Amino acid sequence: MWYRSASFILDKQQQQQNDTVTNPESRPPSSASTAMAAENPNANISMYYQTRAAHHAVVTNDWLAQAQAAVGGNPDDSVSDNYVSGGDEENRRYSVVDEFNNWRKQPELAEAVAAIRALASVIRSSQATTMMELEIELKKASDALKSWDTTSISLTAGCDLFMRYVTRTSALEYEDFNSAKSRLLERAEKFGEISYKARRIIAMLSQDFIFDGCTILVHGFSRVVLEVLRTAAQNRKLFRVFCTEGRPDRTGLRLSNELAKLDVPVKLLIDSAVAYSMDEVDMVFVGADGVVESGGIINMMGTYQTALVAKSMNKPVYVAAESYKFARLYPLDQKDMVPALRPIDFGVPIPSKVEVETSARDYTPPQYLTLLFTDLGVLTPSVIELHNPCCCAI
Repeated sequence: MWYRSASFILDKQQQQQNDTVTNPESRPPSSASTAMAAENPNANISMYYQTRAAHHAVVTNDWLAQAQAAVGGNPDDSVSDNYVSGGDEENRRYSVVDEFNNWRKQPELAEAVAAIRALASVIRSSQATTMMELEIELKKASDALKSWDTTSISLTAGCDLFMRYVTRTSALEYEDFNSAKSRLLERAEKFGEISYKARRIIAMLSQDFIFDGCTILVHGFSRVVLEVLRTAAQNRKLFRVFCTEGRPDRTGLRLSNELAKLDVPVKLLIDSAVAYSMDEVDMVFVGADGVVESGGIINMMGTYQTALVAKSMNKPVYVAAESYKFARLYPLDQKDMVPALRPIDFGVPIPSKVEVETSARDYTPPQYLTLLFTDLGVLTPSVIELHNPCCCAI
């Protein structure tokens, strides 16, 4: 079994550098992100992909206009209609969704981590006087965040893991409610820091698998995969990267631009050229929207076919995923999961009689994956199926 402890990864100097990024006011939000933050999403279109489009700025305004039209929601709907902490809703003193959207304005902050930060703020601002009231507030806040985008696997998994981690502490261990509340807040902030540092831990664990002269195929834009490659470049390893274009939102183009800034040799491929180029590839690196209980992953559309080609040509497929993306899901096939839809622009008029596949992600079974790099260690898919790694984290 492939496994390593990650406790030695981060030193105090790196911790100080990371902590400076956690200030939500440290980066100005993009205008598109700010505009979308005030809207309630519609389950038909995944807000995850709209957010990514706004942050990465690799899609056209027409694409965003299509997304807005497809949502068909009322722009006057306010997030304040969601759960409001503080007891009396008439006071409207605190909205967990507003807090969540404030954290989301940082492009480098994962959606699940933003939710964890927002839930910690619920504890901090709560006016509850008993543990029962506080836990009820947390549960309502968690449900409000999960309903914000029901298609986001990492958001749901992050909220569920936060609730299991933080509320495990029993109030009976403490003399009064204030002590118990302080303990809950301490655990919430600790969990937020652990989740925030997960990307860096994964990058360090993966370095032994990237060797000089290798060629890496990457599909889609994953911030944790980018961190893996950035760390390898900083370690002066000599490698090159093949990036798929990642239609329709061209996420591979975004990744290729970021790698070019690091002076990493990179080649941009059209999505249909994966099999054509696979004989030049030494390994495949992908991220994940979610890691399911079977040990497989749900990720950007095209991950499954990339893994199929790699498996047939005996190329290892590595997945980089934070532990808060481990979800309690067990899909049996491609259609056995909540659809995450996105508008697709083919650049030419499409007759109304022509059906267009708008699914944004697919399911890759565990038999096509080699290893998963997580902040809990380097795991095989079978380890995830036999055990729940999330339980190790709490």
